[in-house]
Amino acid sequence: MKKVLIVFAHPETTSLTRHFADTAAQTLNAQGAEVMMSDLYGMGWKAVFDAQDFPARADPHRLSFINESDHAYSTGQQTTDVHAEQQKLLVADAVILLFPLWWFGLPAMLKGWIDRVFAYGFAYGYKAEGNRYRYGDGMLKGKRALLSVMVGGPERDYSPRGINGPLEQLLFPVTHGSLFYTGMDVLPTHAVYGTGRIDEAGVAAATEAWRARLAQLFIEAPIPFRRQNGGDYPDSHVLADEVAIGQTGLQSHLTDKYFSRE
Repeated sequence: MKKVLIVFAHPETTSLTRHFADTAAQTLNAQGAEVMMSDLYGMGWKAVFDAQDFPARADPHRLSFINESDHAYSTGQQTTDVHAEQQKLLVADAVILLFPLWWFGLPAMLKGWIDRVFAYGFAYGYKAEGNRYRYGDGMLKGKRALLSVMVGGPERDYSPRGINGPLEQLLFPVTHGSLFYTGMDVLPTHAVYGTGRIDEAGVAAATEAWRARLAQLFIEAPIPFRRQNGGDYPDSHVLADEVAIGQTGLQSHLTDKYFSRE
C-alpha cells in the first residue's frame, strides 16, 4: 500500500487549498493509498525556526543552526512536533504540498515547516558527509513530491513572457532547492490560476483536473533536474564545460528545455 503525506497551509477552512487537500485525501484513499494529513494552521504549527527548536543546546552561548540541528537530530533531542513530521516523511512514498501563492512563494507557515523539519542529518548533511548526498541523493531519495498551488492571478501573467515570470521558475527554490535537494523526484507543479475570481463551475472543473492529476502521481515523469552525482558536476559545484553549452541560470540545471514548455 502506497503512503502519501499531504501538507497544506491555509487559515480558511473553506478555502480552495483546503478543498484540494480533502479531495486529494478522498481520491488517494479510493485508489487504495494510506493518507497522512498535516494541516499546518489547524495544528498551530510553529513557523519560526529559532532557539526554541533546540531544547538541549550543544552550545548555550552561540546559536549555530547547523550545529544545533545536527546535535538535536543525532541525539534524539528534537522537539516532538518536528520529530512527528519527520516520521511521516520517512514512511511516505509521496509528499504533496498544497498552498496559495503568496508574494510569489510559500506562506510563512509552510516555509517554516521546511525550515524546521528538514534537519541536518535528515534532509541535508546526510550520513555526516556534508554536501555529498544532495540534488538527487539523500535520505528522501526515491520518494515523489508534488506542489499544488492556488494562484490568484491569470495564467497569462505566468506564461514564458508573462509579467510575473513562469511559475516553475518562481518555485525553483522549492522544487529544486528544497525537494530535489533532499533526493526526492519532483513532479511538474499543479497550478490553478485565477483563483481570486473563480466561480462554482471553475471549482468543479479544477477539482476534476486535480483528481485526474492524482491518478498519475506514481507514474508521471518527474522534472528532469540534473543530479549532482550523475557526472554533470565534476566538482559537485559547477557544471562541466561540455554540459549545457551556452546556457546559464535555472535552465542549465535541467536535462531538457523544460521551462520553455510553459
